[in-house]
Amino acid sequence: MNTRIGILTGGGDAPGLNAVIRAVVLAANRHYGWEVIGIREGFDGLLSGAPTLTLNEYTVRDLLARGGTILGAANRGNPFAQRHEHPDGTVEYTDVSHIALERMEALKLDALIVAGGDGTMSIAAKLVQMGARIVGVPKTIDNDLNLTDVTFGFDTAISTATEALDKLQTTAESHHRAMVLEVMGRNAGWIALKAGVAGGADAILIPEIPFRIDVVCNKIRDLQASGRRYSLIVVAEGAKPVGGEQQFYISGNPLMEARLGGMGYTVGNLLHECLGVEVRVTVLGHLQRGGQPTPHDRWLATRFGWAAVHLVAQKQWGHMVALRGEKLTSVPMVDATSTKRVDPEGDLVQMARDLGIVFG
Repeated sequence: MNTRIGILTGGGDAPGLNAVIRAVVLAANRHYGWEVIGIREGFDGLLSGAPTLTLNEYTVRDLLARGGTILGAANRGNPFAQRHEHPDGTVEYTDVSHIALERMEALKLDALIVAGGDGTMSIAAKLVQMGARIVGVPKTIDNDLNLTDVTFGFDTAISTATEALDKLQTTAESHHRAMVLEVMGRNAGWIALKAGVAGGADAILIPEIPFRIDVVCNKIRDLQASGRRYSLIVVAEGAKPVGGEQQFYISGNPLMEARLGGMGYTVGNLLHECLGVEVRVTVLGHLQRGGQPTPHDRWLATRFGWAAVHLVAQKQWGHMVALRGEKLTSVPMVDATSTKRVDPEGDLVQMARDLGIVFG
């Protein structure tokens, strides 16, 4: 009997997901002769029984450079906390994980490959404990998934953020302004740190280092005293002041994590108050997740997709592909879901400080 595997893309989209799908299909078809089907809309589609997509060399032929995911993604689908609203308006969250297993059985799947971040890997690890045959591919632009050095989508995100800083620099210089750029990253400052250094930022505010706004103001005053009348400040969405809290624009629930955002505008207002200079704030938002993946992310996503197929062949259920140095390996999903954060005392932060960048 032919082996039949499925693939779904969970959580938010990231540049490189289509490259993963392409690599899975080509490796499964050409090397093993397996059949591959795509499950639409992440775990939501699995639970609802949404129509699947037959994947073959023809259907994935133009996917390498395409952003997003042809399978669709859902960052609210959790089989262990399915939302049900009662007629009286009350909301209940119930465990329907057995439906996910029943659906995989109905689709006659010998294995399932899931591409996603910490939420997706946590769900997959629990399903494996219930007997599901699942392997994982790490995906997040935030690069905050533990036990892998890098995730695909991250390079594209920092490239987009760096390009934004390059463009903000020219208008900042022309109008003698302080420019604040708020970037994604959740509770990790990887995008802000790497894009900030690459884009010549004067201050980088990250979740790992609570900031004092007077330190940033003093940095800008020093720049003004030296004759430079503009400045660039990168603010990670999860940054917070010393003794303060992170800011959220959407509150969370059992299905969805609270959405960080707004700290860029807070920093901009504080800078205007202490300096009296013109401050403009740009929130980069979902631009970081969209568009064509960089060549690096296409290459990494392809490696991950290929490696995931081999994990299936080895029956490494509950394991996730990981990159350590230049070598591909696998790690238990359950161990990979803790947040990988910037080391405040590490070489990267120290390098930035030595270059004159302040962290507040």
